[in-house]
Amino acid sequence: MNTELTGAGSIQESDYNRKYELKVFDESKAGVKGLLDSGLTKIPKIFVNEHRKLEETSAAAAAESFEIPIIDLKGIAEDESLRREVIGKVRDASENWGFFQVVNHGIPMGTLDGMIDGIRIFHEQDAEVKKEIYSRDFSNRKLLYNSNFDLYQAPVTNWRDTLYCIMAPSPPAPQELPAVCRDIIIEYSNKVMELGQVLLQLLSESLGLDPNYLRDIGCAKGLCMFGHYYPACPEPDFTLGTSSHTDSGFFTVLLQDQLGGLQVLYQNQWIDVTPIHGALVVNLADLIQLITNNRFISVHHRVLAKAVGPRISMACFFRTQLPTESTTVYGPIKDLLSDENPPIYRETTVKDFVSHYYSKGLNGVSALEHFKL
Repeated sequence: MNTELTGAGSIQESDYNRKYELKVFDESKAGVKGLLDSGLTKIPKIFVNEHRKLEETSAAAAAESFEIPIIDLKGIAEDESLRREVIGKVRDASENWGFFQVVNHGIPMGTLDGMIDGIRIFHEQDAEVKKEIYSRDFSNRKLLYNSNFDLYQAPVTNWRDTLYCIMAPSPPAPQELPAVCRDIIIEYSNKVMELGQVLLQLLSESLGLDPNYLRDIGCAKGLCMFGHYYPACPEPDFTLGTSSHTDSGFFTVLLQDQLGGLQVLYQNQWIDVTPIHGALVVNLADLIQLITNNRFISVHHRVLAKAVGPRISMACFFRTQLPTESTTVYGPIKDLLSDENPPIYRETTVKDFVSHYYSKGLNGVSALEHFKL
């Protein structure tokens, strides 16, 4: 089989067989990094995003006047007045932005930097080693590596490779994790789970609920860790690292390096999420919007491709993944409903929600639309 992919603009549209090109890319098991390592100077056509090519950039100056909220968690366990102030900031960010950054969150800088280094080392090791866990079986495996989880569903391929680890409620045995980043994955996942409990308390209280409400209904039962690697791109204006999307879980804690590229859609403008060394990005996801009946919002975000790289990030999604772990039924919280605020969404399980999310891929349409009454 010919293993060379078609470059953008190198053939007529009528001669372009996208399905074949995707299969060639997938069967190489080398990911986007493998393409870059081969010395290409033009991105293959499967990565070309027509909307990206036509996108207006005139709003960039206006977007610079916005900045996502930064919330300091220092002292919230000891100082009740400070805690109330932080709860107000979390409420405002959750209702208006769906995104905020947290500082003084309790995870040591060495652990954060170690996690970024661990993801880089994994993706930059010998391709044959990575191929051993290359898979698209998300329904049965707790550990796998591939490029684009939605490769065959999405309308365009993203410039990104990913290591996936399902770390809760039933993590893989330590020896199953990649040796080059095993210890830091275990350490970081434990720290992030602790932070997740703190964030759920703040979110519960900002809704006027018991501090343990969201924890008790299972919002932190599952943890899926996605270690993303965005190689330098020879034509960054023609593609994206991650297409515009919302997340499928309850909330996400994102660790990013200092390269930048993450953008949030706010008031119809793309706003840069400026990296802050030591900070973590928190974004609310679709299931929290569903159970709060649109009180809290899950907003579109994306990652730009860049001429320099790699960009490294670790996204920790608070939701279950495997079908056997996802049987709880979720719907709008009854304490938040009234005659003036009737339910907008039907009840669903995490399993059914995630199954729909994966089947549609990152197509720019929120998975929530499918669950509206």
